[in-house]
Amino acid sequence: MEGNESNEYEFLADDPDFSVKPVMFSLIIGAFFAILNETLLNIALTSLMEVFTIDRPTVQWMVTGFMLIMGILIPVSAFMLQTFTTRQMFIGTMTVFTIGTLICALAPTFAVLLTGRLIQAIGTGLLIPIIFNTFLLIFPPERRGAIMGMIGLVIMFAPAIGPTLSGIIVEHLGWRYLFITVIPFALFSILFAYKYLRNVGEVTKPKADILSIILSTIGFGGIVLGFSFAGEGEAGFMEPQVYSFIVAGAASLIVFTLRQLKLDEPLLDVRVFKYPMYSIALFMFLIVMMSMFSSEIILPMFMQGPLGLTAAAAGLILLPGALLNGLMSPVMGKLFDKFGPRKLIIPAAAVLTATMFSLSQVSEHTPVYVIIISYILLMLSVSAIMMPAQTNGLNQLPKRLYPHGTAIMNTLQPVAGAIGVSVFISILTTREESALNQMADPGSEQAVTQAMVLGVELVYFVAFAVALAGFVLSLFVKRARPVDLSNETTS
Repeated sequence: MEGNESNEYEFLADDPDFSVKPVMFSLIIGAFFAILNETLLNIALTSLMEVFTIDRPTVQWMVTGFMLIMGILIPVSAFMLQTFTTRQMFIGTMTVFTIGTLICALAPTFAVLLTGRLIQAIGTGLLIPIIFNTFLLIFPPERRGAIMGMIGLVIMFAPAIGPTLSGIIVEHLGWRYLFITVIPFALFSILFAYKYLRNVGEVTKPKADILSIILSTIGFGGIVLGFSFAGEGEAGFMEPQVYSFIVAGAASLIVFTLRQLKLDEPLLDVRVFKYPMYSIALFMFLIVMMSMFSSEIILPMFMQGPLGLTAAAAGLILLPGALLNGLMSPVMGKLFDKFGPRKLIIPAAAVLTATMFSLSQVSEHTPVYVIIISYILLMLSVSAIMMPAQTNGLNQLPKRLYPHGTAIMNTLQPVAGAIGVSVFISILTTREESALNQMADPGSEQAVTQAMVLGVELVYFVAFAVALAGFVLSLFVKRARPVDLSNETTS
């Protein structure tokens, strides 16, 4: 429904002639399989190395390249959401995703497989902003918590089951079926959307600023690449290929930001940061992402190292927390609608901080049940912070800034991912090397174990400090009130 803002119904969910469920179903099923695809491939990387006779840095481009494309494309999503209709955007992005998936399924060489993977990333990168923006336009603020919680279920549940599902498929059917099994669902999503999905919002067709697109590409792409290279282990932050990308990316982002403030139609309107609840929500989001990555990357290493567990056992230990995180997102959304953000976010931030401190005290003698409970508490606190904070922050924005607010939040997800992985791996590696250099017999199994324990302890102490900053920030959260419609045209 183009130009619905002039309609007597402020939000389409209040329009008795507008059917909400088909729109939600169309978007959510597409999102589920696109996001599932992000983690579906991770466990198959070893198999791909053997099949295509490639090394670890080469196969890692299946992950790094995916994050890179998402980091480049998501900032452009605000412009595209104002240029194309909802149907055009969703059906187009899902078609691109499906084409990429088909190329991957049929790939005869690794180069072709990587090409298909990057095409998949184009579809995935644009899909999440479409969903956030559409639901913000359909539902009024007092109902958004439950809806955003449903999105959270998809965003968290799909990656949680990805590794488990991937292991079963690779073992019994082969790696190509990781893509073949996704294709029918992607096609169904396209056909269902073609029949039922309706347009929401207003197509304003803003003028494209080519220089902003170039600066955004260099900025976000450079930072993702730089931190990804740093996180590979061999290249530290002092390697030229690392700091050159990071410096170039940071410089481009500074120029990009200054340019956006001067444009009448910015690519990404950074004026969203003048809304305090949005700014707080964004920083809370980044802190939660950093806390999650410190655990998703470091804990499996710790369990397979000092604790001596198998990869399968480590995966199963983390599964309850990951599943609970997804399943609790709709519940947290409904609680947000009822009680507001403070009663959820402040206690959850306190639990997150305590959990990070607890994990900073681990050793090779730590019982497995402590890890299980700690990870469950971590993921429950994440579910009580992430979607409520995001929803509360976006609620404060005027409608004209919805595309920009969602684009900025979603842009920072792959950026936070790359930074989180590289920073925590670097902390772990540096502390391990320092400890081993001070030991009499650095090659012994006991020395390696002790060094890794010290590294993990330091990682979680840093994570504790980050979480503590998040707790302090949570004390300033209050329920956001939507900007008065009469002020929507103001800058």
